[in-house]
This record gives sequence, C-alpha cells and structure tokens, in this order.
Amino acid sequence: MITVGSYEAKTHLPALLEKVAKGEKILITRRGIPLAMLVPPPMESKRNVKQIVKEMLEFRDQNGPVLGKGLTIRQLIEEGRRF
Repeated sequence: MITVGSYEAKTHLPALLEKVAKGEKILITRRGIPLAMLVPPPMESKRNVKQIVKEMLEFRDQNGPVLGKGLTIRQLIEEGRRF
C-alpha cells in the first residue's frame, strides 16, 4: 500500500488513479493521520450480453410496449416537435 499526503494526492491525482486502476491501494494522510483510502472498485461479474438481450425480449413479450395509457409513438414524436 502506498501512503501519500493530501497535498501530493491533490497534485498527482491522475497518476494515483492510474495506480489504483491497476489494483494498488493508496492511503491519503494529512499530517500523518489517515484521511481516506483510494481502492479499486469491487469487481462486478460481467453479465452475458446474450442473456441480457434475452431477458429484455422476454420482458417486452410479457408486457407489450409500455408507452402509457392511450399513447402512441406517433403522438410522442409530435409532442417532441412542438418545442
């Protein structure tokens, strides 16, 4: 873990963020007292794009187009042209 002062963190933030993106943790201190820690975000499991599209299509098939009661796409287009 790298330790840097708050002033150094402020002036070198882009370089510190690059290190964090590579997996390092950085402790930020003020007068030797820990203030904050820069850590990489937790890794989210990447969902399969095909699975997401399948879920979206299933939702559409179950619910139909959801525009609102009595609305059509043409009405929404015309509404947008008024302004």
